Amino acid sequence: MSEPLVVMRDVNKHFGDLHVLQDINLEVDKGEVVILIGPSGSGKSTLCRTINRLETFESGSISIDGKELPEEGKELAALRADVGMVFQSFNLFAHKTILENVTLGPIKVRGTKKADAEKRARELLDRVGIGHQAEKYPAQLSGGQQQRVAIARSLAMDPKVMLFDEPTSALDPEMINEVLDVMVELAKSGMTMIVVTHEMGFARKAANRVVFLSDGQIVEQATPEEFFTNPTSDRAKDFLGKILTH
Repeated sequence: MSEPLVVMRDVNKHFGDLHVLQDINLEVDKGEVVILIGPSGSGKSTLCRTINRLETFESGSISIDGKELPEEGKELAALRADVGMVFQSFNLFAHKTILENVTLGPIKVRGTKKADAEKRARELLDRVGIGHQAEKYPAQLSGGQQQRVAIARSLAMDPKVMLFDEPTSALDPEMINEVLDVMVELAKSGMTMIVVTHEMGFARKAANRVVFLSDGQIVEQATPEEFFTNPTSDRAKDFLGKILTH
């Protein structure tokens, strides 16, 4: 068996007195799609953001592809380049075209030649369905289109794993599916993905495993089928009862 791609061991984090991550142990295999769900404030986004040290943590360890996350410096920057991240907000550079947004990382961080970076960027923009928008600026695109650019921008770095932190929560309802469809295709292509989301339909369709968090702890994990039809913990039953009835 090969080593899991992402390994979290006994990870703890506090915000002041609040123990937001409590002894988190999680392994994610290469090509696996893991969905983090749970009530607000359960620590899902914090967990997601510790994986590339956007959030610090006090104890425990996180390794990616066999390398432990360093605290800072060049090694951290190199490791971060292997971890794609897509947030609620799209974080695109407003004064750069869509094409420039997608090529910036590969040129600056990976040292890719401009022509090669542009060729790859156009392929990726085609893949997420917005190749025809390459010369536009972010403000000229809808939220759903901007989020798809953000996904293409992450993919341009050839990441080993992609983190998605509620990537559709800032979008209008009619745009949510266009982003989820891209993510479903990405999951099918074998990308390792860790996704914080409220979109249970996506979880059922694309996840290999659902990890349910509550109060900073992993309460249970199972396949989507098992989790949605037969949750074992009271907290998960309660959570599903609240969301699936609406």
